[in-house]
Amino acid sequence: MIREFHISVTAVVFLFCIFCNPLASQGDAGIMLRSRALIKAGKAADAVNILTAELERTRSEKLLTQRADAYLLSGNLSAAINDFNEANKLSEHSGDYGLAQAYAMKGDVKTSLYHLSQNLGSSYKKSEKELMLNPAFSRFENSPEWRQFWKKDWYSFPERAAAEIEYHVNSGDNAGALNILKELRNSYPESDELLYSEVLIFISSKQFNDAVSSALKLSESDPGNEKYLRILAKAQYGQLNYAGASATYTRLIDAGVPDADLFLQRAGCYIKTRESEKSLRDIEKYLELYPEDKTALSLAGKVESESGDNLKAIEYFTRNLSLHPDDKECYIDRANSYLAAKSWAWAVKDYSMSLDLNPEDHEAWLNKGLAQLGSGNTADACHDFRKAYSLGNQKATPYISKHCLDR
Repeated sequence: MIREFHISVTAVVFLFCIFCNPLASQGDAGIMLRSRALIKAGKAADAVNILTAELERTRSEKLLTQRADAYLLSGNLSAAINDFNEANKLSEHSGDYGLAQAYAMKGDVKTSLYHLSQNLGSSYKKSEKELMLNPAFSRFENSPEWRQFWKKDWYSFPERAAAEIEYHVNSGDNAGALNILKELRNSYPESDELLYSEVLIFISSKQFNDAVSSALKLSESDPGNEKYLRILAKAQYGQLNYAGASATYTRLIDAGVPDADLFLQRAGCYIKTRESEKSLRDIEKYLELYPEDKTALSLAGKVESESGDNLKAIEYFTRNLSLHPDDKECYIDRANSYLAAKSWAWAVKDYSMSLDLNPEDHEAWLNKGLAQLGSGNTADACHDFRKAYSLGNQKATPYISKHCLDR
């Protein structure tokens, strides 16, 4: 199994109170989204506070396991164990994976492996990849107890085959994936793992019609399966069925899946269907949680720019630059907006800043030349056009022919 371990951490500033934030109206899902944002920001104590307030109104295994995760990060293992046990009382085995982590962190191998076995025999079963990459278990992965534990086949052949196919696809090795798929098809022709693996390979091969067909069969067999809905949306987007993809993302959001990225993914679909107001609403929901996120701020600015509101676009891009002053793309975003607004001098300045960070950007040289031309600085524009051309930008040719042959 692949052993990479990567955690993406986004700096988050918590700006909205629970009663004035629109996400608060989404019940458990809204609280989960907010608490996850706080946890990613390193504010586990704040996450505990809002989850505790909500748990006083309603008991939910999802809220309990989320608060337990926050306790784990803050080092309060006793409180985490208590919450995971309470979650188990509400929904059997919902807290077992968390208990396995907590006891691993305490150094109690026997109890940790007991709860891990309970998880692997339940509907809350974690994938082998997720389990192997969890740093909590690395404490005893070389122990005799751990080796003995894995003598049992906790994962079926279809599960292991699907995981291997996913690894090969993500590595760009479709040939390796197809070899395993052939074996899976021969042995388990009716399995969901086979259909899921086919979708992965179809998407990787850009056979999006086939991918959607198989993904629809999966979602029909298990309509509430988050994993199947996510891959269906991905296949629909690749198929250029942006309305279908946005509808699938809506199903995930309405089901209460606590993943803020779903708002950005749905916003991307709305951009393609030219529903700018809907896309901006989704981006703003994301920014309520992650107000410093570079991608979301850039996307919001681009939507505003495409809808004709360059002033609002520049506000977003300026905010992004204040947070990421050494990012060339942030300068490019704002420069493009200034260029569209015919604010030539400001565009030249931002393109120049981006080129200080990346002098090989031929598109920035071309656009800087256009801004110079708009300012009446023909000599400087010609310098920029020639630089763009020397870096391979053929679009500079007509400008050089028209403005620069006698210079």
